[in-house]
Amino acid sequence: MAFPWRTAAEVYRDRRMLIILLLGFSSGLPLPLTIGTLSIWLATAGVSKTVIGLFAFVGIPYIFKFVWAPLIDGIRVPVLANWLGPRRAWAIVAQALLALAIVAFSLLDPTDRPVLLAAAALAVAFLSASQDIVVDAYRVEILDERSQGAGAAVVQLGYRIGMLASGAGALILADSIGWSSTFLVMAALVGVGALAILSGPEPKARPREDHAGGPAIQRLLAWAKDYVIGPFADFIRRHPYWLPIIVFIALYKVSDAMMGRMTGPFYLELGFSLDEIAAVSKVFGLIATIGGAMTGGIIVSRIGIARGLLVCGVLQMFSNFLFAGLALIGHDIRGLIVVIGLENFAEGMASAALVAYLSALCGQGFTATQYALLSSLAALPRIVLASQSGRLADYLDWVGFFIVVPLLAVPSLLILGWLMARDRAL
Repeated sequence: MAFPWRTAAEVYRDRRMLIILLLGFSSGLPLPLTIGTLSIWLATAGVSKTVIGLFAFVGIPYIFKFVWAPLIDGIRVPVLANWLGPRRAWAIVAQALLALAIVAFSLLDPTDRPVLLAAAALAVAFLSASQDIVVDAYRVEILDERSQGAGAAVVQLGYRIGMLASGAGALILADSIGWSSTFLVMAALVGVGALAILSGPEPKARPREDHAGGPAIQRLLAWAKDYVIGPFADFIRRHPYWLPIIVFIALYKVSDAMMGRMTGPFYLELGFSLDEIAAVSKVFGLIATIGGAMTGGIIVSRIGIARGLLVCGVLQMFSNFLFAGLALIGHDIRGLIVVIGLENFAEGMASAALVAYLSALCGQGFTATQYALLSSLAALPRIVLASQSGRLADYLDWVGFFIVVPLLAVPSLLILGWLMARDRAL
């Protein structure tokens, strides 16, 4: 069913969108604390580059969060689940432990006990990924299909604000009040998500299987069948074309990921200064991305997820071609503004549409596991293929690179068209 554009835009006035915005903030907050902000803290403390590089491994939980997602789908938190409901109970537990793990940063000296610091950073990443699992499941379950595009846009907006707070915000605070106090402030900001989850509704729960009685091993196997094998069986049962769907998800943003790895070196070779790159790419680009995500949410609400994916995917592909034009023009700040503005806007639209699609694919009761798995499948192939972007850029000149790479989006759009013609669920 189609809705007028004004009605589609009004979906953002839903009270649930404010809750999702705040939860997105809480999800985005911990990420820089285990990557960029952490690296700067270690560097200012005099930790060697070799050790700083090894801290990259603390990000592993974000990739493999689907491994423990079934626990969040299939286990109730004692006492809290009866009071808040299963989803909100898990969110509060993850957020409380996350805040404590961030507090641990304030108590540690990176030069004195680096092993303990690494353990704290790993705990922050694990609990952050666990919070992401719950927040994604909660967002999907409290929204209807028409609202998923707007929900995807809003959660991305909150996520980026959270990253800004613990990235640039943390650095500004550390310069004035010191690192220990800064981490205490960051821990307190996790409370934003806790307040949001406490003020929000509990999603309707799927009837749970009773695994009481019988030998322990039999109960464990029955639980695994329902909550480990069950999500995969449910997905395949509801989506007969599940394999093309997975391939589409993996390829939809490959070209954008490959270009993202090479835009920095490209700007430098054209002669843009670091200040110009920061102002246009990071600040103006972020605003364009957020605007694109909000627009993508409206488009999905107006024309549906399938056509929204197609429109946003085509726009994303053509916006990528603009970099070839910039390569021909050379150093031109106005050209850089136009290219980055249009490309980031289209990228934000496509991201919102994809998140809405992943959300719609999830089944009631298995949302945490299925969304965690689908989002990991969307990320891993892009990481592998994007690792070859430098090799391709070395083989081609910049004009050739920015003509060839956008064409990598064509297979995903063809698969999408094939699915639209055959899969009524799309």
